Parts: sequence; C-alpha cells; structure tokens
Amino acid sequence: MKYIYPAVFTPEADGGYLVDFPDIPNCFTDGDDLADAFENAEDALALKLWYMEEHGETIAPPSVPASLEVADGASVALVKADTIAVRKLNDTRAVRKNITLPGWLDAVAKEHHINFSQLLQNAIRRECGIEA
Repeated sequence: MKYIYPAVFTPEADGGYLVDFPDIPNCFTDGDDLADAFENAEDALALKLWYMEEHGETIAPPSVPASLEVADGASVALVKADTIAVRKLNDTRAVRKNITLPGWLDAVAKEHHINFSQLLQNAIRRECGIEA
C-alpha cells in the first residue's frame, strides 16, 4: 500500500532534526540535517506501517497538516511510504501454493515449458498493478 502522512520536523541545537508522526504511534526518527531527516522519515514510516499491516493493527487516517499544532521552530511536511517496496526487500520467504487446473491445460503448459511459479507471480503483479 502507498501512504502519505504528516510529520513534524523539529530542529535540534546541533543542526539535526527530530521527526515525529502524530498519527502513527511510536513512529519517530531523526537526521543529521533536513535531507537526512526526510530520508530517515520515509524509511521509519514505511517500516512501521508494514509492521502494522502484518500484525493487523488499525492504521489511523492521516491528519490534515494544517490542523496539527507544533512547537515554535518546528514544521510539518508530508512524507510518503510504500509498504510494497518494504515487503519486497524484507519478506523474501518462499510460500507454497497449490493450484487446480484442467488436465488438458496442464499438458499444454508442459509442452510450452511454462514455469507455473513465475507465471503466477507475473499474473499477480499485473493484476495488482505492481511493477517488477
């Protein structure tokens, strides 16, 4: 899934930034500078949302950025997250699936040297709009 959530970027005295996501419990990070903080924010948000999806936790809708109250000097920015990309990198286990198809179709597929696993993966990606 793809998400966009507001994050609060609070500058630190050493030039770094603390980043907090008001809508996502226990999701925060930091960075040595603003660019580093944004990159870390995308990673932290994607990993936390993936964890929540995997554990069936309720994911709150994002707040309207203008409705968030922030401390002086802090700012709000929207951060994107793609849990499908995180899944591709972290969940590489093979899962066995049984399928049923007519015998004649199995015979034709064997004649054409069809790799059923690859065919099913490609079909699921295409059906779900996931790029390889």
